[in-house]
Amino acid sequence: MAMELRQQLKMTQQLVMTPQLQMAIKLLQLSHLELLDAIQEEMEQNSALEEGDEPDEVSARKDEPLAEEAAAPEEGVVAQEKANEEIDWSNYLDEYNAPQGASNLEAEQRETPQFESFIAGRQTLCDHILWQVMLRFTDPDSQFVGEMIAGNLDKDGYLKAGIDELADTCKKSPEFVEAVLKVMQTFDPAGVCARNLSECLLLQLEQLGIDDPVVRAIITGHMKNLENKNYKAIARDLKVSQDTVILAVRVILELEPRPGRAFSQEEPRYITPDIFVHKVGDEFEIVLNDDGLPKLRVSRFYREALIRGRREMTDETRSYVQGKLKSAAWLIRSIHQRQRTIYRVMESIIKFQREFFESGLAHLKPMVLRDVAEDINMHESTISRVTTNKYAHTPQGIFELKFFFNSSINRVHGEAIASASVKDKIAGIIKAENPKKPFSDDKIAAMLEKDNIQIARRTVAKYREMLGILPSSKRKRIA
Repeated sequence: MAMELRQQLKMTQQLVMTPQLQMAIKLLQLSHLELLDAIQEEMEQNSALEEGDEPDEVSARKDEPLAEEAAAPEEGVVAQEKANEEIDWSNYLDEYNAPQGASNLEAEQRETPQFESFIAGRQTLCDHILWQVMLRFTDPDSQFVGEMIAGNLDKDGYLKAGIDELADTCKKSPEFVEAVLKVMQTFDPAGVCARNLSECLLLQLEQLGIDDPVVRAIITGHMKNLENKNYKAIARDLKVSQDTVILAVRVILELEPRPGRAFSQEEPRYITPDIFVHKVGDEFEIVLNDDGLPKLRVSRFYREALIRGRREMTDETRSYVQGKLKSAAWLIRSIHQRQRTIYRVMESIIKFQREFFESGLAHLKPMVLRDVAEDINMHESTISRVTTNKYAHTPQGIFELKFFFNSSINRVHGEAIASASVKDKIAGIIKAENPKKPFSDDKIAAMLEKDNIQIARRTVAKYREMLGILPSSKRKRIA
């Protein structure tokens, strides 16, 4: 078989992900707070960007093909920067009607105490235990073992290392470590340094001075029955009345299963809405959250440098300045395009879910990304990026934009209902039930069917778990 070389021409079409295009996509999926961080980072890296109150002609050109190209990269548009490469930025800046005075001098930055210097850090569980170790133990060996025990506590206050492991680490006998641990188990908070839940609850009983044999017997031998609220089995095994068991359970319920909870370092999550929806008359008004967003413009220094020094500049310097200017202009246009895209998506959501904004969660309709994508002529992936990690403040509360996209549940008669509305109905049914006789999943499914909602028992169980609600056997309350 003979081998030969051939030349062949082949035409292909592909999406070119330029750095500018990647930046536009990145900005599109950022939340409000993340956008602020991204702008600040870009301003630190690109000296051609500056913050000012005067409008920038670059940002005012909202309808240029370059901006539209950044807005819908998923719609099959091949991103080419031929026009961008051919821009004569010096001529562009000649027409830029901006004051040519001297740049503003920055105010003198005086060294002042930082705000964080006046804030006391929140005490951790480990710090609280170590403080007690130093107060209680005077010999260095006990203090060292106490420090090792404190360092092996989890966030709930439970000891996660074994006695033998601690003994090997500290080079002490297991008996010595056990003795130090026994002392530390009397520390505050009550129940700390326990190795399991039963030991934690028993330590709290000792500190409270409770010596009820039924309470101790339930904690030591019937935690599974207690979890399942099988009080009959407990009463039968302990040979006591069920009323006695119920009284003992009430005591146990007052104990703290997570002693370290009060020292938790988990901070609450604060949501900053990206969009505000207000009802004005019979219409809904959309307001984008621009709080904190700087008004960007091209740096005056770069404008003046390119205009005044065009003859003295070397090709390398000129290329560097033009690159910074192009990057700044693209960022400004991408931010404007991001805001317009979010506005259009929210406008379409209101169009489809108007009854929800008027009357509440029970009127939420089934909707998928394709519905909004076809309505505003964008790709589904663009809608997905826009609705990710963004929140809207509405007359019905604060919701993530993805919340408005729901699968449908069939009705016995009539049109489908959104799955979120079904979850809300399930939560309402359980909230109104008799705690002594909670509804089973089968019962809830039957009740929904009477309400014209066709749903299987396993779907009820799935939605109940998603809502964080226990099954009926564990929701039952004691008399």
